[in-house]
Amino acid sequence: MDSEGEVWRRDVARRNHPPLVDSRACLCRVDAGLKTVTGAKKYVPSTKLCVQPRIRTSIHPVRPNPAFDRNRIQSPLLPGLPDDLAIACLIRVPRPEHRKLRLVCKRWQRLLAGNYFYSLRKSLGVAEEWIYIIRRDREGRISWDAFDPRFQLWHPLPPVPKEYSKAIGFGSAVLHGCHLYLFGGKDPCKGSMRRVIYYNARTNKWHRAPDMLRRRHFFGACVINNCLYVAGGESEGVHRFLRSAEFYDPSKNRWSFVSEMSAAMVPFIGVVYEGKWFLKGLGPQQQLLTDVYFPETDTWCPASSGGMVAGWRNPSVCLNGRLFALDCRDGCMLRVYDAGAGSWSRHIDSKLHLGSSRALEAAALVPLNGKLCIVRNNMSITLVDVEARDGAGSGDQRWETIAGKGQLKTFVTNLLSNIAGRRSNRSYIVHCQVLQA
Repeated sequence: MDSEGEVWRRDVARRNHPPLVDSRACLCRVDAGLKTVTGAKKYVPSTKLCVQPRIRTSIHPVRPNPAFDRNRIQSPLLPGLPDDLAIACLIRVPRPEHRKLRLVCKRWQRLLAGNYFYSLRKSLGVAEEWIYIIRRDREGRISWDAFDPRFQLWHPLPPVPKEYSKAIGFGSAVLHGCHLYLFGGKDPCKGSMRRVIYYNARTNKWHRAPDMLRRRHFFGACVINNCLYVAGGESEGVHRFLRSAEFYDPSKNRWSFVSEMSAAMVPFIGVVYEGKWFLKGLGPQQQLLTDVYFPETDTWCPASSGGMVAGWRNPSVCLNGRLFALDCRDGCMLRVYDAGAGSWSRHIDSKLHLGSSRALEAAALVPLNGKLCIVRNNMSITLVDVEARDGAGSGDQRWETIAGKGQLKTFVTNLLSNIAGRRSNRSYIVHCQVLQA
């Protein structure tokens, strides 16, 4: 019977020595003239490649691969569930809770930081749209808020970058459904800008984008085929009014010039309708001008004074191929453009008008979940179901005022302003956009 010392030595030798390989089943001992494994199997039938031990060819210590170790020992997203089923559960978590999900662990943080997570939410129809409102206060400072129409809550946002904290005349647009772009404008100290930045609603962070080709402010902007177009506006210099136009292609990440406008102007209203970009503004002599851009042919032509342009008012928006505009200051009546008749002959009236003060003025008209969203300077928000049939009920049943923290916040703000005697200097809305995540 072997002693305990001999058993221990044999056990150590067995662990330290590479495993023996049967030479009859090892293709490594085939004639060196056989260059391929297929050719070797002809001479050594019923064989398979041997598994060689991992041999370190250097005496220097090998740096461990953290990615390999992490993938080998990483824990599941949800204990007891495969990752695909765990992701199916996580994508259904309401959007307001995503900030908390990122704090659970690094795997959850990486999952929500990528596009895969939100692409799944969009493809399954569970993505949520929020309203982003950019305002200017009485001191000229820019701030912004996000409103969740599902839970009727206001959410904090990271501060606007410094270069746009007091800028005027800048543009705003949305690309990819989740990127809010701010571009151009005029800095009180540096003048007109070419700068472009964008906010990612999925990561809640600001990023830089390539600068525009021309400095401009108070210009027109729109989105066609997920490309950002800007035209006209003002700039410093002898030729203050601009005719130039350019567009940004996010797939190429660059700006390019397009053909110049028919006349230089400072647009104050614009809309994309039937694939064409309509602009109305003032020329160098304060004359009223209208221009239409055809992106397919890259051409501009003046718009006729009748038809759609005659009753066109700001703000306006195109939803499901139909053109809508506000018909009163407080946004309690909509007018609809009838392409067949060539006039604004139809109206949608709430039959409940609020007043004509600046606080109640409708500053934005944007599409939200298939409805029209009217946003006023006092931060009150109204949804209009424009697809409802005319005979389905009275007109006021189409209108729904979203009751949330915004109304309480507005009431307190107005009350304090009245006490302080500064009612006429409240903040007002500059831009309003809808982002999806």
